[in-house]
Amino acid sequence: MKKTLLFVVVLALLAMLALPIAAQDAQTVVFWSSEFQPERVERQEAIIAAFEEANPGVTVELAVMDENLMDQLMAVNIASGTTPDVILHPIQLSAKWVDQGVLDPARAAGVIESLGMDTFSEGALALAEVEGGYASVPSDGWGQMLLFRKDLFDAASLPAPDSYEAIMTAAETLNDPDNGTIGFCGANSAGEVFTWQVFEHVALANGASFVDADGNITFDSPEMVEAIQFYVDLMNNAGQTESDWYWLQTRAEYLAGNCAMTMWSPFILDEMAGLRDSVLPTCEECADDPAYIARNTGVVSAISGYSNDTPAAWGSTFNIGISPDAPEAADTFVEFWFNEGYLDALGVAAEGKFPMRRGTPDNATEFVDGWAMLDVGVDTRAPLSDFYDADTLATIVAGSDGYSRMGFDVGQSTLASAVGAQFFIQENLVAAINGEISAEEAAENIQIEIEDLQFDLEE
Repeated sequence: MKKTLLFVVVLALLAMLALPIAAQDAQTVVFWSSEFQPERVERQEAIIAAFEEANPGVTVELAVMDENLMDQLMAVNIASGTTPDVILHPIQLSAKWVDQGVLDPARAAGVIESLGMDTFSEGALALAEVEGGYASVPSDGWGQMLLFRKDLFDAASLPAPDSYEAIMTAAETLNDPDNGTIGFCGANSAGEVFTWQVFEHVALANGASFVDADGNITFDSPEMVEAIQFYVDLMNNAGQTESDWYWLQTRAEYLAGNCAMTMWSPFILDEMAGLRDSVLPTCEECADDPAYIARNTGVVSAISGYSNDTPAAWGSTFNIGISPDAPEAADTFVEFWFNEGYLDALGVAAEGKFPMRRGTPDNATEFVDGWAMLDVGVDTRAPLSDFYDADTLATIVAGSDGYSRMGFDVGQSTLASAVGAQFFIQENLVAAINGEISAEEAAENIQIEIEDLQFDLEE
């Protein structure tokens, strides 16, 4: 089904090349979306149908595609002058498309102002901010989470692990591998993007980045070296002894009850609750209570480091942008999406779609409250609120106020995307964990790699 759908979409997009947008009906809105899975297409079609019913004379044409193909397809449409009117896309593409004239920051800012700027996540807005307004309107997102076993922490009278010091103390206190408990189950695979995602969160917590707003590479900064040393010490003092762990092993061991802490995406929330048959919790207590892990898990979204008192969170958002040439109906459609259609849009995968718009001017938590009641799961469906208390869910959503991503937050999205596609950070980090090089040497090696990459991009 997936391949067929993509094939049809590509054919449809190629056919559109022959029909300039200016020649189409003035009230036709061409809507590109990265939500291409069949059930998500159905959900979007339902939102469009409701919008069209409420707005006679306006037609929305939906074209869906894998997010990894969006930029390539956009280049073709830029060349032919047939760019779409509205685009649901990952934030990583927003700034680039503003530079290329695909997105209009003033129109996005107008929609945000109309809906109420204070109804959106501050962190999500910060990621989208560009000169002249906002590159796009934050729709949904997810943030990396530090998961910890509340029952173990309570028994040891440990505070929530929201800082380097608290994380290290808890990991060393609870680490008891002889009795089946690892203090921190962390990523240590040199060939996995997941390792970079985990470490990026750790480094952001210390106020570190690999580039500043002027394009200077800063991976050898004292803050970054300190972040590397912290992660090395954490893994060596209280991490697993096995190498090459990434999302697969960290998830399996946490669900087995063998980890006091780990870092993972929110897509584990329904799995911890026993709602996915292929990935069920396997802890001893889980036999009688499949949701035992969920009920005994605490969540930290934002962390502070030794050299940074401001908690930072790693987050990724999906945003909706508007073309400068889009008809007025495009703005109306986007506002409809964030009002009448919003909970339906979030509901297709609520565990990984945190609402970046929290509520309305009249009800500040309307969408957060509604999101908590949306069903999640694969084989069994139930609301997150059945398994996680209000404080935990509030912590998860509130984390988006601190969302950050290296490079993307200072207008260096092209370099950030290129860095994320390489593995030299993971390779040097793992070498430091294994004692092959020092934290300083790892930082220096990565500094040179990023400088070379930046040079290649500028040629």
